[in-house]
Amino acid sequence: MSLDMARMRSLAELGFPGFLAGLIGGVVAGGLTAVAGQTPAWALTAMVTLGLPLGLFGMGYGLLVVKGIARPGTFAPAALFWLIGFPLSRLLQEVLTRAVVVGEPGLPPDLLGFFAYQGIVSAGFAIGFLWMHERIAPQWWRKVADRNPDAGAVFQRYVAHSRLLYEQREQRRKARAARARR
Repeated sequence: MSLDMARMRSLAELGFPGFLAGLIGGVVAGGLTAVAGQTPAWALTAMVTLGLPLGLFGMGYGLLVVKGIARPGTFAPAALFWLIGFPLSRLLQEVLTRAVVVGEPGLPPDLLGFFAYQGIVSAGFAIGFLWMHERIAPQWWRKVADRNPDAGAVFQRYVAHSRLLYEQREQRRKARAARARR
């Protein structure tokens, strides 16, 4: 395997949890489309046209965590990231779904209103994405750490972060107990 292919594989492994978390978001949205009464073809198209962009953006977010640009488990970087990523993913879904189902691509009639609404919704998506990513990523990175040193390094950052949170919680608990005894 060439060096470029090895690096691409390493990056794909590192970003996989984010891709999976984003893809799951798209699949859930497609399922909700079916529940809302749309045809199976429309729901499947919604799953693919939203799931893939969310997955690719999710992979990008995961790589930001790996590179140390976004701290593990913090909401603000995820919210800022998805403030851009979610509306763009939804725009792609809107255009591509219309092209597949209706036969002609098209933008939403009120593009500014569309982006404003999707920007608001992105905060809720960021919460769900972050929750899902934090459940998948550490286990995945631990699993691939033996063949991917970057995964091992980010997993160790997660361990250190978890230890710090635990120690802070224990200090607060002890301080409350000491105040209660007075």
